[in-house]
Amino acid sequence: MFSPVIQSLIAEKAGSFIIPASRIAFVEDENPLYHAFLVLTKMKYSKIPVLDKEQKVVGLISLSMITDTMLTPDNIVIEPLSDLKVKDVMQTKFETINFARTNLETQLHLLVDNPFIPVVNDNNIFQGLLTRREWIKAFNYVTHSIEEKYNITKKTLQKENPIT
Repeated sequence: MFSPVIQSLIAEKAGSFIIPASRIAFVEDENPLYHAFLVLTKMKYSKIPVLDKEQKVVGLISLSMITDTMLTPDNIVIEPLSDLKVKDVMQTKFETINFARTNLETQLHLLVDNPFIPVVNDNNIFQGLLTRREWIKAFNYVTHSIEEKYNITKKTLQKENPIT
């Protein structure tokens, strides 16, 4: 559990944790695989969300997932880019969170193993991404603000934690 002081400072930045869906590159599950290949290559992302027609997150797709379909034991073929759809290749097991229903500690634990977590609302509609990068920025804010906000000085810390 976070200390109340840390939690309140992080909560000040919590609204900025989410990158809104309107700013996120994504593909739809019915798109041809070449479309995902182009989006990932042009945007220089390693992985992006896959949405269905109702804007629900149904998967994640990465460049490595796509290139795996192109590799044969002795050659690289491009036919899978035209023959397959995103849904044929995408990762279907992944975490999502409802930001309003997930506490800060759970978010942090999920971000340890994931560079981002798709954020959904109560109807499972894609709202954006919670990113490790934004969380680290918030932590940076806490480390630089805590002394000033709570009037903590080196002298105070030495009284509370004397070095023996």
